[in-house]
Amino acid sequence: MDMIMKQIQDIGILPVIEIQDVKNAEPLANALRNGGLNCAEVTFRTAAAGDSIKVMTERFPDMLVGAGTILTTAQAEQAVQAGARFIVSPGLNPHVVKYCLSHQIPVIPGCATPTEVGQAIELGLDVIKFFPAEAAGGLAMIKSLAAPYPHIKFMPTGGITADNLHEYLDFDRVIACGGSFMVKPDMIAAGEFDKITALTKEAVTAMLGLELRHVGINTADDGEARAVTADFSAILGTDIRELPVSFFVGRGFEIMKGPGRGTKGHIAISTNYIDRAVYHLKSRGYTFDHESAVYDEKGKLTLIYITPEIGAFAVHLSRNK
Repeated sequence: MDMIMKQIQDIGILPVIEIQDVKNAEPLANALRNGGLNCAEVTFRTAAAGDSIKVMTERFPDMLVGAGTILTTAQAEQAVQAGARFIVSPGLNPHVVKYCLSHQIPVIPGCATPTEVGQAIELGLDVIKFFPAEAAGGLAMIKSLAAPYPHIKFMPTGGITADNLHEYLDFDRVIACGGSFMVKPDMIAAGEFDKITALTKEAVTAMLGLELRHVGINTADDGEARAVTADFSAILGTDIRELPVSFFVGRGFEIMKGPGRGTKGHIAISTNYIDRAVYHLKSRGYTFDHESAVYDEKGKLTLIYITPEIGAFAVHLSRNK
């Protein structure tokens, strides 16, 4: 997968924004970044689109900014000259796709039928925008299209909300969702950038679903582990489950049968999408011990430790089952 497509997949949510006045470009970009989304698809529905992309990319060079609603090769050229790093279109225009591919510009054309998907494949694409997502049949239609085209991945856009976001992202052929639910044009026009930051943060938090899974406590040996386990079981009134290297008391405590990882123990944090959680936490300055990574039989990441310890505890992310 193209590096930019991989970055979009790791981010998970692509804000689709319509800017009427270029003066709003910088504060809007800042609001999205503060909310945890360092990316945007600026739609070419307004005269301010090109200049807005230029402002956003110059002010925030690390921000992944693309151009949406691209209908012609002239618009694609204008968007790229302004600084757009990828192109999104509502439909599949072969001229736009060929222009982008000839200039090594990632392009995601809109497709909603098997014929259009077939045309995208013929043009050499492996990622398409499923648009308009909800109106064109939603996830059920995506799954129907995915079956005969096993190498195609989808970015649904149109009707995506905070309520149905997980429905789409849980399907492993969806790389990300495009949406405007956290950046409505009226909010931008009104300068409600604090509100945009709050809604963006809520969307990212809900998407990742990071939460405490259990606390692991180190002990000196098997005997101490059994004693500590018995105390927590008595206090909580929960059953004990014995594993080769530890005891679980309910789901909240893991008592290690000796010194385990971490000075005092470990803390497990679960997440809906572990690869996306790693990406977003890295963007917040956290680092990971990639030698600690655990993968399943399909090669998908299931567990990885943050480094260094936090409060003398080793902390790892675990993928929700």
